[in-house]
Amino acid sequence: MNTKTTTTTTRNVSIDAAGRTVGRVASEAATSLMGKDKATFQRNTVADVRVTISNASKISATEKRMKTATFKRYSGYPGGLTEETMEKLAARKGMGEVIRLAIYGMLPGNKLRAKIMKNLIITE
Repeated sequence: MNTKTTTTTTRNVSIDAAGRTVGRVASEAATSLMGKDKATFQRNTVADVRVTISNASKISATEKRMKTATFKRYSGYPGGLTEETMEKLAARKGMGEVIRLAIYGMLPGNKLRAKIMKNLIITE
C-alpha cells in the first residue's frame, strides 16, 4: 500500500507599514497572499502563507490623497451606491480597513478571494 503523507507548513510573512504608502504595502501583501513570490505558485489553489501587517496606523498618506481617494460600496438597492473618502473611512474604521480594501482590490475576483483574505492579519 502506497500512501502519501504531505506536511503543510504555513509560511509567515510580516510587513511593517510604518512610513510606507498604502499601495506599496498592499501590493507586497497581495503578492505574498497569492503565493506569487514562490516557485511553487499555482493559480487555482490558496497558498499556505499568513501575512501580518503591523503599524497600520503609522502608514504614510498625504492630505490630498486622504481627501480625494474614494471607496465605494453598493447595497444592492436602487440608489444604494455609497461613496466615502479615505479620510472618513480611516476615522470610522481605522487605517487597517483602508489597507484591507486595497489588498482586496488587488486580488483576483474569483471564488478564492474570500479564502485568501482569511490569511491576512492587520494590527494597528
